[in-house]
Amino acid sequence: MQSNNLQLAGDSNVVLNYKRDPHNYITQLFGEQLPAIRTGFFNVHLTKGIMVNPHWHTNVNEMVYVIHGEVITSVFNPFQQRLMTYCLKPGQVALFPKGWFHWIITQSEHAHILTIFDEPTPDIVYASDFLRCTPKEVFKQAYCINEEEYERAVAPLKESVILGPPLDCFPANAHMASANQQHMANQPHMANSMHFAR
Repeated sequence: MQSNNLQLAGDSNVVLNYKRDPHNYITQLFGEQLPAIRTGFFNVHLTKGIMVNPHWHTNVNEMVYVIHGEVITSVFNPFQQRLMTYCLKPGQVALFPKGWFHWIITQSEHAHILTIFDEPTPDIVYASDFLRCTPKEVFKQAYCINEEEYERAVAPLKESVILGPPLDCFPANAHMASANQQHMANQPHMANSMHFAR
C-alpha cells in the first residue's frame, strides 16, 4: 500500500470470464486486474431459467449478493447431508462455504448478481468436468450404474459447462423452472427463510 503506482479503482465490466450468449455472461475483478484487492468477485448477468451450474471451490468461501432480479441458491451441507435452498431478491445474500457443492438458478426475467470471494482468485471444480472425466467403469463399480446409459447421459458434456443449460438443449429448459419451483414447495422452511420483514 506504499507504492507510488498503487491503483485503488477498477472496472469489473472489462474482463470477460465466460459468455453463454449476449444476455448471459460473467465478467470479473480479481487480483490480476486490481493488485491491491484482498478479495475478488464475478459480475454475473443472467436471464430466466439460466443457471450458474453446479460446482464447488477448493480454496474460498463465496457470498452471493443480488443487485437486480431474483435467484434461487442451493448448497449441499455435507455435515447434515441436506440441501439448503434460498430465494434471494435485491439486497439479500447467501453464503457458500469452502468445498460445499452449490448452484444458482435465475427466477426473474433478468438478474444481476455478484459472487464475492474471500481470496483474490477462486479455484473452481465444475460438476460437468467431474461427470465427463470420471470413467464409466468407476460409476458402475461404485454405484451399480449402467455403463452404456451413463456414457450416453454425459456424451453432450464436451467441455466445462458454466452457465446452463447449453445452447443446443435450450428447449429442454422449459421444464427447469417448474421443477425448481416444485423443489422449493417441498422445502417451505428453506424457501421462506429469506423472506425478511421490511
